[in-house]
Amino acid sequence: MKHILKVALAQISPVWLNKIETLQKVENSIIEASKENAELIVFGEGLVPGYPFWLSLTGGAEWNKTINKELHAHYVKNSITIEKGDLDAVCELAKKHEIAIYLGIIERPLDRGGHSVYASLVYINNEGVIQSVHRKLQPTYDERLTWASGDGNGLRVHSLKEFTVGGLNCWENWMPLPRAALYGLGENLHIAVWPGSDHNTKDITRFIARESRSYVISVSSLMAKETFPKTTPHIESILDKSPEILANGGSCVAGPDGEWIIEPVLHKEGLIYANLDFNRVLQERQNFDPVGHYSRPDVTKLSVNRERQSTTEYFDS
Repeated sequence: MKHILKVALAQISPVWLNKIETLQKVENSIIEASKENAELIVFGEGLVPGYPFWLSLTGGAEWNKTINKELHAHYVKNSITIEKGDLDAVCELAKKHEIAIYLGIIERPLDRGGHSVYASLVYINNEGVIQSVHRKLQPTYDERLTWASGDGNGLRVHSLKEFTVGGLNCWENWMPLPRAALYGLGENLHIAVWPGSDHNTKDITRFIARESRSYVISVSSLMAKETFPKTTPHIESILDKSPEILANGGSCVAGPDGEWIIEPVLHKEGLIYANLDFNRVLQERQNFDPVGHYSRPDVTKLSVNRERQSTTEYFDS
């Protein structure tokens, strides 16, 4: 049944700013999803090692503030360096259980010097091979105080049974041109990852599905005041201004007609499952296809630069 895809939405909380323990939760979720015969599992934005909530709680925009420098350094140390094998165990599980994975990470890439971090969405295929790493093009608001801006290298899609799957991070999903870049590659299953909360997912999930006539999976994380690890640097200052709930979930699935398959799920940690029928994509494309019969490339056309950006280029004799 190549036209049916079983997906798992991993709505879980990180062990905040702890790379090792959060990766263990990711691995446990993959194993659990494989027992239910899921063929794709999706995790929220920046899940490993977590979203930089401290920025809005500690005066993040104050220049040269010690607390923010020290929390940033702790964040960088707990971020993912793919080149050093930080995702090898996840890749092995993908291969062992023949399950594809979209995982939101905070990436510390060596090709940009190894000191800055990016909100990246990693796709690992069901053979355990990393196929793309999409670095968020434009961090949002206070995220810019800790995340660097990415590039177009990860604007790619991947075949999964009869589906063509692609994804974007958080508010990138509001950017029309990155969406169009993925539509142009034939995307019909769109992955939207978020740090959490239905105020992000409840409108745009259905909108993108309706616009693209594709399935849209939105996956968010959870975060509550009580789950901040007590060993976090400056934890008392963080807790002092923290609300009880920082991320309430809101993971959901919309069909190619823009209607709910799974409405936003709130305050519930665990895996959410759905079966997607590819034939519904073709049915909805009959009356609208944004890059096919309902497009005018002779009038409007998008140019996409997918070169991986770097500040240096070396030539050795």
